[in-house]
Amino acid sequence: MKTMRMNLGNESYNIYIGYGISDEAEKLINLDRKVIILTDTGVPKEYSESILNKCKDGKIVTIQMGEGAKNLDTVSYILEQMLDFNMTRSDVLVACGGGMVGDIGCFCASLYMRGIDFYNFPTTLLSAVDSSIGGKCGVNFKSVKNTVGAFYQPKAVVIDPAFLKTLDKRQINEGLAEVIKMSLTSDGELFSFFENNDVGEGDYERIIYSALDIKRKVVEEDEKETGIRKILNFGHTLGHGIEATCDGALYHGECVALGMIPMCGAGVRDRLIKVLEKTGLPTKLSFDLDKALSLVVHDKKCRADKIDIVVVDEVGKGRIQTVKTAEFSEIVKKALI
Repeated sequence: MKTMRMNLGNESYNIYIGYGISDEAEKLINLDRKVIILTDTGVPKEYSESILNKCKDGKIVTIQMGEGAKNLDTVSYILEQMLDFNMTRSDVLVACGGGMVGDIGCFCASLYMRGIDFYNFPTTLLSAVDSSIGGKCGVNFKSVKNTVGAFYQPKAVVIDPAFLKTLDKRQINEGLAEVIKMSLTSDGELFSFFENNDVGEGDYERIIYSALDIKRKVVEEDEKETGIRKILNFGHTLGHGIEATCDGALYHGECVALGMIPMCGAGVRDRLIKVLEKTGLPTKLSFDLDKALSLVVHDKKCRADKIDIVVVDEVGKGRIQTVKTAEFSEIVKKALI
């Protein structure tokens, strides 16, 4: 097992990474209290049940899988379950699932009685390498992704790569998109690893650790995303627009993959496209680009008619740039059409 420490003063916490560590979860986190275990219909039941068996007084709450459930109605349902379970401020909510479960679970923990403890057990590669840490949580509102939310740090994160065994190849690949994203902005050697190797199960633990180490350093420097943390949004500005446009035809990581392409310099773009193709990720338009771009103006990164974007001119060195939304559209269309 590897342990990583997120150093945020009073909000610091440990990130545990290792095969089989979920089997000894009670040794890593405090389950000796009331525990709501939040999961969704797409997560194998044995994952949440294994955590339940280690709880003093636990209850599994299952929501529908998919982005369609990431809304205020689902938040209301979860809070009702927490209240009916007579949870107090000394109790805990555990998310056992992908990024949607982690996001909405963390958000509910931040709301209930003005905040209770939250643990995250990501079960997808996508959530393990990105959304499992950092404290950004929330839900979609009026078809705009993550419009309602908060910054609320977990008390601990437990990442067991054994959970990934039930994922299909496409789900693994979308998780790799987020690692590729971080390598392009912050770690040229990691990007070269993708260029020179076919990623397999034996690489998961290393990849997860490498990606989270990049994010950890960024979050420690800029927890509330006022500066350098914006670099983690590489590929997401257009990616969120694509995701809102394609009605579930593309996964989040696939949308991020497409969103990265126009934000790269020509030489980097060629290298990226080869890696994306090698990894089974999309590189061609299969969505309404004008509609996706129209949704960008609602993105949280917009200010009036300007938007912060992340550009990579050299592998491993991302930079944040402010452009007008019209200029952003021109950049994207020039690269993708």
